[in-house]
Formats: sequence, structure tokens, C-alpha cells
Amino acid sequence: MTKRKITVAVTGLNNIDSPGPGIPVIRGLKESETLDVRIVGLSYETLEPGIYMSDLVDKVYQLPLPTAGSAVLKERLKYIVSQEKIDVLIPNFDAELHNFIKIQDELKSELNIATFLPSQAVFDERQKSELGKFGEKYGVKVPESHMINQVLEIKKLEETMNYPMVIKGRYYDAYIAQSYEQASSYFYKVVAKWGYPVIVQEFVTGTEVNVTAIGDGKGNCIGAVAMRKLYITDKGKAWSGISLEDDELMAISRRVIENSKWPGGCELEFIKTKDDEYYLLEMNPRFPAWVYLANGCGQNHPEALVKMALGEEVQPFTDYQSGKMFIRYSYDQIVDISEFQQISTMGEK
Repeated sequence: MTKRKITVAVTGLNNIDSPGPGIPVIRGLKESETLDVRIVGLSYETLEPGIYMSDLVDKVYQLPLPTAGSAVLKERLKYIVSQEKIDVLIPNFDAELHNFIKIQDELKSELNIATFLPSQAVFDERQKSELGKFGEKYGVKVPESHMINQVLEIKKLEETMNYPMVIKGRYYDAYIAQSYEQASSYFYKVVAKWGYPVIVQEFVTGTEVNVTAIGDGKGNCIGAVAMRKLYITDKGKAWSGISLEDDELMAISRRVIENSKWPGGCELEFIKTKDDEYYLLEMNPRFPAWVYLANGCGQNHPEALVKMALGEEVQPFTDYQSGKMFIRYSYDQIVDISEFQQISTMGEK
């Protein structure tokens, strides 16, 4: 069967100890049985390893940092489109999504770039700071959470919350504090990296189980695969994991995706308590870095997203293989300094 040729732009090329989802998404797209995908990588830093993975990434352009705003991003994409025909764009970082959501309609109407992103309203309701309301609305248990802007507010929270507490950044990072001293230290650490507000969350004990899922935005869950971490880094990132068979976890996950009418990929992070209760810790609004495990289990989520972005109807995956493991590894790439100089000076490679 002849594969249809398309070009997909992908961000999140930082395949390091806290990896981005970009390279796993690209690997999924390259394994499509119906699409012949040319990849345009979009980078923010010159040392993102994906820039130099020429077997996976065909062309690379640098983007302005998300703090530059959506207008600057759009101008840069206008230049890129003058050089490349991009059919679909998949952003993979939390911090960049606001800009892409803001201009998604313009990308389609003016640059003919398809995306598959939530509206700002749908995106906002699953924010960490809104998790309590989100859980109540969609019938899922969530830990008690508070959004604070001053370190002294932690003292106030001690009246109703016990240690340990979880101190979280608005986009990434989470630290378990055993005392006020630790909590205040983590507060400043999070502020220095991610700014205000800081989220203080109740610590729920149990086993962490995660789900990578994809919705069609119309109330259908197109695919979902559950995973338990087997080994984590000091940043709490999964370095290995195994797919699980858990009917109740999948039922909860599908209910969240369907009732919220979530469009695109996401990750649901749960704690399963010793009483077999499930608490939703976070709903990350993009594919997780371990999304390639879904491919190994029989569900190609990146391929499904691209097809839906192009307006095609995609049939939901009905099952997946449990007992499949992923194991990450470090790999030294050897590249010529000229490649680094090119991306550093020209902003493309």
C-alpha cells in the first residue's frame, strides 16, 4: 500500500534526563502504516538532542521562547512556512501551549497548518490550580490543593493540612516537604524556575499509576494505555515502566476524557491507595514522554492525532497489550561542531 506523504512539525526535542515528548511522538509517526511522515523539528535550545537525530528529524528550526508571546511565535512560523509546507503541528510542552492555543485558528486560516488543541476554556479547567473544581465536575477524586503567592501562606495551610505536603510548580516540578522549613525552601525553588503561583497539594500515599490518552474533542476517548513506573529519576520521571490491565483505572480515565470532551493527547497521573481508591494528581495537556509505550502496546496515539487534525475520522482503539515494558537508556551522539554552529547562528539546520 502506498503511504500518503505529509510533513509534521514537532516540538519537545529535549530527550535528556527529564525528556520531552517530541522524540517518542516522532517515533510513533515514523511507524505509521498509512502515512509517510517528514519531520520538521522545532527547538528552543541549541543543545536539544533531537536537533541532531537526523535519522528521525529531517529539518530543524528554532522557535522564540514562549515568554516572547504568540505574535512573535506566529511571525517565526510564517518564515518557516515560507520554507516548508507543514501539514500538522504538534506542540509538546505545557509552557508553550497557551501561545499555540491562542493562534491555532490563525495557523489554519492563514498558514494552512492544522493543529489538534483544546480551546482556552477547556485547557484552563484542568490547570493544577483548578484541580478541585475539575474533580468535582467530572466525578473523580483529587487531593486537596491550594494556590499560593506568599511563603507565609504555608503556615495558614498547616491549620487544615498535615505534612508531608507536595509543593508544585505551575507547569512542572513537584517536591515532597516534610516540614515548614522544607516547604518554604521548595516554594522559593519553584518560584525561581516557574514563577507564581505555587501549588500546595495534599500528599496521598499509594502507588502512582499513569495513563496516556487521546480524545477526539467530541466526547470520545480514542485510545488510552495505563502504566506503572518501575524506576524513576531524582526528578520523579519514569525511566522504566510497565503497561497495566486495570479496568477501573481505564473507566475513570475514559470518563474524564469523554465528559471533558478533551481533544488531542494528554496524560492522567493517579495515585492508587491501599483501599483501591484513585486520586487524580494532574492532567497534563499533551502527550507524556513515555507515549511510545502505547505504540508498543498496539495503539499509535501520535498517528491518530495527526489524522484527526487533518479532519479524518479515527476509530477508537478497543484494547492494548498489558505487560509491555519500556526501559530508557543514555546514548552518546557524535555530531560535528558545524551542525551546532549552524543552528546557533542561523536558527535552522
